Amino acid sequence: MLYFSRGSAHDILTLVEIRQALRKALGALGERKNVLLIPPDITRIHSQAGPLTRMALEYYGGRVTGILPAIGTHDPMTEGEIAAMYGDVPRSLFRKHDFRNAVATLGEVPAGFVRTASRGAVEYPIPVQVGSLVNNGGHDLILSIGQVVPHEVVGMANHSKNIFVGTGGVDSINRTHFLGAAYGMEKIMGRADTPVRNVLDYGAEHCARHLPIVYVLTVIDREAGSGELVVRGLYIGDDNECFQKAAALSLETNFTLLEHPLRKVVVYLDPAEFKSTWLGNKSIYRTRMAIADGGELIVLAPGVTKFGEDAAIDILIRKYGYVGTQEVRELVNTHEDLGKSLSAAAHLMHGSSDGRFSITYCPGGLSRQEIERANFQYAPLPDMLRRYDPATMHDGMQVLPDGEEVFYISNPALGLWAHRDRMV
Repeated sequence: MLYFSRGSAHDILTLVEIRQALRKALGALGERKNVLLIPPDITRIHSQAGPLTRMALEYYGGRVTGILPAIGTHDPMTEGEIAAMYGDVPRSLFRKHDFRNAVATLGEVPAGFVRTASRGAVEYPIPVQVGSLVNNGGHDLILSIGQVVPHEVVGMANHSKNIFVGTGGVDSINRTHFLGAAYGMEKIMGRADTPVRNVLDYGAEHCARHLPIVYVLTVIDREAGSGELVVRGLYIGDDNECFQKAAALSLETNFTLLEHPLRKVVVYLDPAEFKSTWLGNKSIYRTRMAIADGGELIVLAPGVTKFGEDAAIDILIRKYGYVGTQEVRELVNTHEDLGKSLSAAAHLMHGSSDGRFSITYCPGGLSRQEIERANFQYAPLPDMLRRYDPATMHDGMQVLPDGEEVFYISNPALGLWAHRDRMV
C-alpha cells in the first residue's frame, strides 16, 4: 500500500512538509508499540534520513526500541558521525549490525531463479538474510528510511536493498554483489529492473512477508544555479510501488546524459563521507559511462586512508588490486580466499576501468606505493588540490586559466553520468 506519494523534477519538499507527510503516513498505520528504525549510515548523509529518523522518533517516542543503521559491510558509525547525521538522538538507541555473525537466514532464492534473472551470468542459490535484530526483535513496525539513487550493484539503491544488503549477512552480500558484477555494471546502473533487484524482491515476497516493513524513500537533487541540495520526492509505502515511483523520479533527476564523452573528469570526495576506496570508488562507478576511451579520471580523496571498510576485505584489496574484470574472474576460480569473498571480488571488478581510461587517486592517507600496488596511478593530494581547488570549481564542464578543460563532480554519490554511446 502507498501511504504517501509526492514528487517531480521541479518539486521541493520542505522539512515542514516532510514532517506532515510522515506523520500522516504513520497515523494511517494505526498504533505501533515496538518500532525499529533502519536508516543509512554517514555515507548517505544527504538522504535526509537524519531528519526523518528524528521525526519518526518524535512521533513514536519511547515506542522506538532501536535504531539499526544499514551499514552492510561498512564500518559502524562513530560518535562523531552519529552526531553529524542524527543530532541529539539518544545514543542508547543505536545498534551495531554485524554482517558476519548476527544474522538470521529467512530462506533462499533458488539457483534456477538466479540463473534466469542474470541471463546465465551466474547460477547459485542466494540466501535471504537480515540482521538478527530485524528478524527476532518482536517489532510491530520496521521503518526503513533512505534515498533512491543510481547504484552500481543493484541499479537503484534502497527499498529491499536497505534490508537484505544493509542489514544482510556475509553470504547474501557476497553473492548479490558478484551477481551484479558478473551480469555487468553498465547494464545495471540507473535501472529499476535488474537481476540483483529481482533477487532482493524475490526474497521480500517469498521469505520476509512476516516482517512489518514500511519504506520511507527520498529523491535528492541539486538546484540549478545554487547547487543547493533539495528533496524532489518523498514516497512512503509497504510494497514495491513506492520504490518504482522513487526510481522513476531519480532517473529523471539524478542521471546526466551527455552528448559527448569526457576526456578528463575530476571528482572530489568529501572526507566526512569517503574514508576508503570501497566507498570512494563511486567516483569510478558513476562516471565510467561518461569517460572517453583513453580519457582520465582524477580522484581528490582527502579522507581516504584505507581500501576496504571491513578489515578482511581491505587485506584482499591490497593483495589483488583493481586488475580488471577478466583477471578477477580468473582469480576467483584459482584463489580460495577471493573465491570466498565474492563481494570483494565484485568490488575489484567495479573499481577497474578495464584499461579504457586512467584512474589517478590523490588520497589523504595512503602512500604512493599502496595506491600503485592496487593498480591505480598516484598524484600528491596537495598539488592536485592547488590545481583543482574544490572551493573554486563548479559542477560540470569548465576551462581552467591555462586552457585545460575538465568536467568536475563535487559528490559522485548523488548521481550517474553517461554519454549516449556507452548506454547498453
